[in-house]
Amino acid sequence: MSATHNTASRTAPTFQPAERSRWLMLAILLGGQFMAILDVTIVNVAMPTMGSDLDASGASLQLIVSGYTISYAVLLITGARLGTIYGRRRLFLLGLVGFTVASLACGLAPTTFALIVARFVQGAAAAVMVPQVISVINARFEGSDRVRALSGYTAVLAVGALAGQVLGGVLVSADLFGLDWRLVFLVNVPVGVAIAAATLRLVPADRPDGGRRRIDVAGLALVAPAVLLLVVPLVLGHELDWPVWAFPAIAAGLLLAVGFVAVERRVVASGGDPLLDLRVLRSPGLPMGLLTIAAGMVVFGAFIFSMSIHLQAGLGDSALRTGLTFAPSGLAFGFVSLTWARLPERIHHALTAVGLVLAAIALLVLIAELYGGGRGGVGLYVVLAFIGLGLGGAFGAMVTHALINVPPRSAADASGLLTTTVQLSQVIGVAVFGSVFLSLSERSVDDASAHAVSVTLGLLVAVLAAGTIGGVALGRTVLRSRRAALATA
Repeated sequence: MSATHNTASRTAPTFQPAERSRWLMLAILLGGQFMAILDVTIVNVAMPTMGSDLDASGASLQLIVSGYTISYAVLLITGARLGTIYGRRRLFLLGLVGFTVASLACGLAPTTFALIVARFVQGAAAAVMVPQVISVINARFEGSDRVRALSGYTAVLAVGALAGQVLGGVLVSADLFGLDWRLVFLVNVPVGVAIAAATLRLVPADRPDGGRRRIDVAGLALVAPAVLLLVVPLVLGHELDWPVWAFPAIAAGLLLAVGFVAVERRVVASGGDPLLDLRVLRSPGLPMGLLTIAAGMVVFGAFIFSMSIHLQAGLGDSALRTGLTFAPSGLAFGFVSLTWARLPERIHHALTAVGLVLAAIALLVLIAELYGGGRGGVGLYVVLAFIGLGLGGAFGAMVTHALINVPPRSAADASGLLTTTVQLSQVIGVAVFGSVFLSLSERSVDDASAHAVSVTLGLLVAVLAAGTIGGVALGRTVLRSRRAALATA
């Protein structure tokens, strides 16, 4: 990297008016991203009152939570490609408006069925909106500016997920105007309207490629059912006691995924427009970056899930207190995600591996605390803060290093891959390690919850160890790219 980047990454930028508009644009887009991530977790703490008010069964409540995740994950790759064809701002607005309207429908839903349908629509709208954010970052930002933009994106990913639990607890506990659980959805409406108005005013329209590019129908026909067959069994498996159809569905999904890759390669070879151009994986750092991100997001999703249940069911904390317990972790994650680039550039390549190691050590300390019968206090908050510091430093660097060498023309492909990897990895983390936790916690033994969360966190340490290996490989790629840039400077 050039000397200009060295200086820019360590000093506060001075923005000209045009530059300021570009960063305002990014803030607006990240606002939409934050809403979408928030709604993955904000519903969890409202489940008890929601089930009581609507007289919903356990399976129905599971669909209310997972319906959003299912449609969101299934359509992410398609949403990224549609942005390229019809315009990123247009698709961002379309998704944002759809998300806001669906949130209103959720908040006003008179029955369980209506709420489930609205949640599926809400997830589909999020899948149209969210991929445009990374696409715009890759298309409109370069060099050190892209590093800062991606750092903001990474911070929103984690802080949004953790803030959902805190905000959900606050809103349900406040019960403003007697709206109870409905407020966790209705709060999106004024925010969505404000972001839409700001988008029309401050986000410039881009030139779509609709005249030159077409929808890859064959690719879409394969990828949508492939992701659906993978996600649905993972999301609903434990709730339904892993029915007989679950594992054949996962196998079918994997086969369709292999078929999708073959079809996309054939489309590229014939000079067509693939739904996902897999040549983007030639970008230095992207393949190893995606694998490392997958490991980190598996840990992130499973950690929040298992710890949330342990704090409430095992230690008897309220939903609000549980959400606030995660606040130090979220604040630390957000802070280091936004500031890691100011550290000396000579150590940037090592931050992913070092951050994952720090998070693993903090998890080991947490295991010792919980297995020994710990019930929280200052020590718990400190350990959670260190977990946030480790994961925040790792994620900020790994997302940036994975995407920094992606050319603007491949922005949609990188966006589809990244957002799908993030979402599916969290689903896998919750499905696999969440099932381990739930199975162990249901045993009739003393301190079953403490034992279950300790075993689960121990397994997550192993996943972090595997991710650290990927982080080292990613760091080597970054070093090679830096040396090549210096050689040509």
